[in-house]
Amino acid sequence: MARKAATPVQIWRTCAGLGMLAFEAQAVVGMRLLGMSGAWPVGRGENRKMLSEKPPAFAKAATAAATKAAFGGRPDQVLTASVKPLAKIARANRKRLSGKAAVRRKKT
Repeated sequence: MARKAATPVQIWRTCAGLGMLAFEAQAVVGMRLLGMSGAWPVGRGENRKMLSEKPPAFAKAATAAATKAAFGGRPDQVLTASVKPLAKIARANRKRLSGKAAVRRKKT
């Protein structure tokens, strides 16, 4: 049985998810670099967290993609499955790092 082709809307959603991941990841990188220079408030263990969160995140992404592919998912579904755990972590990091700056601005 042949699987249905992805619709343009499904392809667009996949691209939008990738775009949001890129945006949030770049924001996190920027805030962490500013934190390393002392220009942005970050927690004490931020450098360690930055390195330790990568392997589990990419393992989750690879597992999700492999599972979706093994069950016959379309390429756009496989890509979406792999992006979802990475986007969740990047979004949480962005919110956490930007929240620290908001708290600092209120105090001054």
